[in-house]
Amino acid sequence: MPEPRASRPEEFDWSLVRSFVAVLDAGSLTAAARRTGMHQPTLSRHVAELETQLQAPLFERTGRGVVPTAAALAIADAARRMQADAQSLALVLAGRRAATTGTVRITTSRVAATWLLPPVIARLQAEEPGIQVELVGSDALSNLLRREADIAVRMVRPAQGSLVARRIGEIPIVACAHRRYLAEGPPLRVPEDLAAHRLVGFDRDDTVLRGFASMGMPMRREAFAVRTDDQVAYVQLVAAGAGVGFVTPYVLRQLPGVDRVLPMLAIPPMPCWLAVHREIRGNPVVARAWRFLADALPGALAGETD
Repeated sequence: MPEPRASRPEEFDWSLVRSFVAVLDAGSLTAAARRTGMHQPTLSRHVAELETQLQAPLFERTGRGVVPTAAALAIADAARRMQADAQSLALVLAGRRAATTGTVRITTSRVAATWLLPPVIARLQAEEPGIQVELVGSDALSNLLRREADIAVRMVRPAQGSLVARRIGEIPIVACAHRRYLAEGPPLRVPEDLAAHRLVGFDRDDTVLRGFASMGMPMRREAFAVRTDDQVAYVQLVAAGAGVGFVTPYVLRQLPGVDRVLPMLAIPPMPCWLAVHREIRGNPVVARAWRFLADALPGALAGETD
């Protein structure tokens, strides 16, 4: 009859150690089953499997219970250390799950909610599957003040004292137009050529007008042939070929057929801020989402991809 094959270290079943220690400490299979809540046949099978792997008996059965053999005593200390380490690991993992399990509500502009945050949130979900995210596309800072959201990604610094804000970068603005529009329109080589083109601008929002004025190119509202204050509609107008518009790199890279023009045009960038209500910034889930956004958003704002 062939001798039993010795187990290689990588084949060792560490899960049997818990049953071995339970029987060793309890002094009998019955007592060990009562302490652990496991079935006695399961404990007996685990001990037998461990004996087979070690090729040595671990207990001598007696009428009053079990007596450890020399082999059992030789591995007892190491087995107990393994059990203690496993318990410590379980506590750490349980604490980590508790710290990163919950819901965080993030608010930002409609443009950022549509084109900036979705891939960032997808990465957050991959790293922290225990965190559920609620994304709110809104331009109202009052979301945080009324505690309707946990974290805000904004292009202006919140002035309210109850909010904690951190500047995480700048958002470049570039001129762009659809290739179809460019192919049909007059030349567009220098900023002065813009006078001959249809421009897409805002209606009541004067952000674009102030940007041109800061570059020494004051323009009137009527210079923009198409105007809307809906920023998502604004992007779609540019993508449809309505004229030359001004968008962020993270939007531009998601618009097929739309190319950057006039790279020499030094359009002032917009700041980007993270804001959170002071009373909840210590919440573990909010804090984890805050750190993730602070690390991930600068590259996303520049239009970088993974």
